[in-house]
Amino acid sequence: MQQKYSQVAELLIDLECTLRNMNLWSNERPSQEALASQQPFCIDTLDFDQWLQFVFIERMSLIVERELPLPTECGLAPMAEEYFRGRTTPSTLIRQLEAIDRTLSS
Repeated sequence: MQQKYSQVAELLIDLECTLRNMNLWSNERPSQEALASQQPFCIDTLDFDQWLQFVFIERMSLIVERELPLPTECGLAPMAEEYFRGRTTPSTLIRQLEAIDRTLSS
């Protein structure tokens, strides 16, 4: 199980690097109200890349750090494909999200 936490930690670091390289990393934190959305992926208050940065990466980092139970299902790649539909799809980002999905679902 320890190996899975290490894999997830590496994937989260890679995801952050990709978001930064794509200029999708923000230095400005969304409001508490925006982060408190009850909708999946905070779709009503955040862009998908904001959700990845301020919700997913932060929560998953805490889970890994404290070795809390990891989610057993994840569907980030399909959400990213939907979010980027009609725009240039960042294939590196999609591949990384697929790797996270596979790792958490295995």
